[in-house]
Amino acid sequence: MAFAQAAAASPAATWTVRPGDALQPVIDRAAAGDVIELQRGLYTANLLIAKPLTLRGIGKPTISGGLQGDTIRVTATDVTIEGLIVRDSGDSLKDQNAGIYIRPGAHRAVIRHNDLAYNLFGLWIEKADDVRVEHNLITGKREYGSSQRGNGVQLYNTQGARIIGNHISFVRDALYVDVSHDAIFRGNRLHHSRYGTHYMNSYRNLWEDNDTYANRGGLALMEVRDQVVRNNRAWGNTDHGIMLRTLQDSVIENNVVMGNARGFFIYDVEYATLRGNLVLDNDVGVHLSAGSTRNRVDGNDFIGNREQVKYVGSRDERWGGEHGNHWGNYLGWDRNGDARGDVPYEANDMVDRLSWQHPMMKLLLASPAVQALRLVGQQFPVLRVPSVIEARPRMQPVQPQWPAWRQKLKDHPDAR
Repeated sequence: MAFAQAAAASPAATWTVRPGDALQPVIDRAAAGDVIELQRGLYTANLLIAKPLTLRGIGKPTISGGLQGDTIRVTATDVTIEGLIVRDSGDSLKDQNAGIYIRPGAHRAVIRHNDLAYNLFGLWIEKADDVRVEHNLITGKREYGSSQRGNGVQLYNTQGARIIGNHISFVRDALYVDVSHDAIFRGNRLHHSRYGTHYMNSYRNLWEDNDTYANRGGLALMEVRDQVVRNNRAWGNTDHGIMLRTLQDSVIENNVVMGNARGFFIYDVEYATLRGNLVLDNDVGVHLSAGSTRNRVDGNDFIGNREQVKYVGSRDERWGGEHGNHWGNYLGWDRNGDARGDVPYEANDMVDRLSWQHPMMKLLLASPAVQALRLVGQQFPVLRVPSVIEARPRMQPVQPQWPAWRQKLKDHPDAR
């Protein structure tokens, strides 16, 4: 039977709930600030938490929503939910059924160290600020088609969220973020979903140290500005690793983007800085289009991509700067020993395009005849199309450890 035990130094009470007890009446009787501890076991309930309190599992008890509605709905500020298995929400996309639904105004909720399983949406967070979602394991309804699943974590119209250390898979989009600003997304593992992250209309956020793999798309940032995207790993995705679409005033640095169909997909991007990124073994290293210009692209490594840059534009785009980008297929020379090429690099010139169409031609790339053909292409503009040009490419990689990343991709069971 449930009971309350007053803490010695605080007016708050701790309530202990055991299997067989009715949980909602205990929540209703508890006072603001109280702690409700659930002993290990199964509790079938659709809970409403309408006051500030802590709901804590001891030994990972399970709360099942019985496949209807939200398993837990939070309407109060300052609610903490931790140490639980929360499962079996309903499956109504219209009603946005979730394992845990953080309603508008439920600011400063803390959701940590939970397993959210077999819910339509793992977490739905709407118009709630300063929410912390930390170290949760979230999986969706695997047998549902992608369009019938919900998202792992859905953030809508929030400020100051902290989404840290979560492991999310088998949902529609692992993280779906819309109109949510001043947030931190760090240390999350996002895989086997449509998008690892689907992110729109949001500003001043930090994306750091996340892994997005074995999705259709890895990290998709759309209609955003003032982002910092650094030290992430996007690999083995069947479409893109990192999509930047209609993005301004952002820094994309020190990311590893490897083994995707497209490493970077850059569309309508201006005033961004891309530096220190390793773009490795993608079918297309960078797909660049839609007037993406006035960007600083310097100090990156482009190695082993079948097509380094797929560029759609009406004039040449010039990359490189103080540090220079390294291009694995650059065949120029460095006569003065300054570690920078003496002849410009042109992504996908006539020789590159021919080698994609006729792969056996790569055996002859160092031959005088092919070098003469490349020179002819440079001298006769009628034979070339607008491209990405770098005047003084870097001769050696910025990241000499790149072969280790290639080996990691080969060894991982989820590699394409």
